[in-house]
Amino acid sequence: MDQKSVHEYLQSKPATLITKPFAQETDVYKVQHKMFATLYEGKEGQTNANGEPIWWLNVKCDPDEALELREQYPSIVPGYHMNKRLWNTIYLDGSVPADEIKAMIDRSYQIVVENLPTAQKAEIDKLLGQ
Repeated sequence: MDQKSVHEYLQSKPATLITKPFAQETDVYKVQHKMFATLYEGKEGQTNANGEPIWWLNVKCDPDEALELREQYPSIVPGYHMNKRLWNTIYLDGSVPADEIKAMIDRSYQIVVENLPTAQKAEIDKLLGQ
């Protein structure tokens, strides 16, 4: 998945709000004002085969799952500028299958929703048809 398709998928999650609290080039995706992902142009001069910058996606994870994903994919590393135990950074270099990226986004969103106060969680559950 590239930056554009990841952005569209993140944006499609119910009640998602996009903010830029850190820098203009960093999109922060929130549900009920709680962050579940960030998307930004990578650091360290990483580029793809076309010479375009590689974007980075941060997602919240279960700590055990975070470790497993890091072992399985070299382009998944501990969360950049995040709690390294609870967040992973995914380099969007094409090496992680799109379905896996979507699943990680879904789990990140669900982790945040599950930890919302009851009234806010019920509001999201309604939007999700649950």
